[in-house]
Amino acid sequence: MLLDNRHGHLPLAADTGSIALIGPCADDANAFFGCYSFPNHVLPHHPGHDNGIEARTLLDALATELPGTLIAYEQGCPVKDVDRGGIDAAVAAARQADVCVAVVGDRAALFGLGTSGEGCDVEDLSLPGVQDELVEALLATGTPVVLLVVSGRPYALGAYTDRAAAVIQAFFPGEEGGPALAGVLSGRLTPSGKLPVQIPRTPGGQPGTYLHAPLGGNTQGVSNLDPTPAYPFGHGLSYTTFTYHGFEVSAAEIATDGEVEISCLVRNTGDRPGSEVVQLYTADPVAQLPRPVTQLTGFVRVRLAPGEERRVTFRLHADRLAYTGPDHHRIVEPGEITVRLGASSTDIRLSGGIRLTGPVRRVGHTRVLHTPTYIT
Repeated sequence: MLLDNRHGHLPLAADTGSIALIGPCADDANAFFGCYSFPNHVLPHHPGHDNGIEARTLLDALATELPGTLIAYEQGCPVKDVDRGGIDAAVAAARQADVCVAVVGDRAALFGLGTSGEGCDVEDLSLPGVQDELVEALLATGTPVVLLVVSGRPYALGAYTDRAAAVIQAFFPGEEGGPALAGVLSGRLTPSGKLPVQIPRTPGGQPGTYLHAPLGGNTQGVSNLDPTPAYPFGHGLSYTTFTYHGFEVSAAEIATDGEVEISCLVRNTGDRPGSEVVQLYTADPVAQLPRPVTQLTGFVRVRLAPGEERRVTFRLHADRLAYTGPDHHRIVEPGEITVRLGASSTDIRLSGGIRLTGPVRRVGHTRVLHTPTYIT
């Protein structure tokens, strides 16, 4: 997921002369493997054996991706251990480079041996070890820093959102993670991933989910702390741009066992091919129990060439609006429903409403559990 690129430093320019590749996850292919992976959870207990699979580090993959670019690598610090011995060398390399790519994050393992995985819990969401200190030192050099996080959990990145040249999040991308990330950095690949979780602003930031009731978002000023995440659920940028228009709802009113089609036109307004993940959110503002202010109800990926436009249609069944009522049974009840189409839970481009009519209806295990989509 490309989370930030406000200064346009990505993709890396063809004439980038030198890159300082810094961080404990930059030259370690096992950083790409997650919980219960063989290299991280089995092999540490059986030394003397190799991984048994081919997996390239980002350092190796980036050297192949950008053969004419000078790449200086420094670890800076370990993932977990409090060891600052390499930070000075990392800072020196960053100062001499045109751009710095800081690759920080996790190492999956079991029962406290790593920083992510079974039995590897944390008290807050700061980067493990002294990695935050490393990032701060790199930012202080004045060299543009692309922050690349390879992790199994979301870490607090609010301290860097206005200072990093760009931010990329990769949740344990696996054995092809090195070439994939190198392709995104170079621009060979256009990123299109969307966040399945929120990225917190502060290490203790709450709520951790976008599925909160109205007061949970602090929109009414009920707290002195702002729980707004650094990057919201569903967020993810591209190297091209997309516009939404032509919003249509097939019916203003449906029964509590009916369905409705919600659609819009999506156009690629940039100069390169790309994919947009169009997201359908719904809200039930008046219900028997407090409901989330917004909830993902459907999504679809649409691939578009430059200038191409296609219509995306969601077929929404009333069952998808069911919730557990006061009597502990799932129900669909009549009333006004808000429907929204957008690029994330907070980047809503189009919105409207429908009315459910008829009796309160109890639904069970045979209820509709998906939202079909059509692209024309």
